[in-house]
Amino acid sequence: MNAIKTTVRGEAQLAAKQEVKREIVEFVTMVLWLLLLFLVLRKCVVEGYEVQGPSMQPTLEDRERILVFKLPHLLCQFWLFSDLEPINEGDIIIFRSPDDPNKRYVKRVVAKGPKRRRGKLVDAEQLGSEDLKEEPVLVQIQDGEVYVDGVPLDTPHAKRGGDNVFAPESSLEVELGPGAYYVLGDNWDRSRDSRSFGPVSEDRIIGKAVLRFWPLNRVGSVK
Repeated sequence: MNAIKTTVRGEAQLAAKQEVKREIVEFVTMVLWLLLLFLVLRKCVVEGYEVQGPSMQPTLEDRERILVFKLPHLLCQFWLFSDLEPINEGDIIIFRSPDDPNKRYVKRVVAKGPKRRRGKLVDAEQLGSEDLKEEPVLVQIQDGEVYVDGVPLDTPHAKRGGDNVFAPESSLEVELGPGAYYVLGDNWDRSRDSRSFGPVSEDRIIGKAVLRFWPLNRVGSVK
């Protein structure tokens, strides 16, 4: 009888150990899947970013944290989603510096080049037609005002009033081709932007700022 009890007890202990092992394996597997999901989301969908410096005041303050939505910009690079226009004038974007790929900037798009023609079937008679030519967009800065194709730009977000420490004071003129974006900081007098390093190419864009999540008293959408 004692032998039977010992055998039953041993089997129960073994079953308990196997159950613990099974739960541990399930827990580790769940953690790994969650980690993989987090990495995929961070790489392709959304990412946090900390604002550095005063260049986007008063819209974004130094050290504020924002969420950057990346997915639409990634998708539009594929033929199936080529008609998407994830970045438009007035949007705040995060992009890699033209000078240092390890450095990121946050600025507002004030103008963009003509949309690329991707995957479009064109009738042979249209080849060479003036309608198919992608006219560049002309950006001019004169006397502190921005003009896009000769039209004064409405800049309600801009903060101006002093000497710009990053950009030259002389008038600027640049043409934007397909995939080019002209960006400015909202705080014009304290912003290093397209006035200094020129247009930003679409392959340097990381995504669009959509939400401020820190500090808590300023949580809200970013516009």
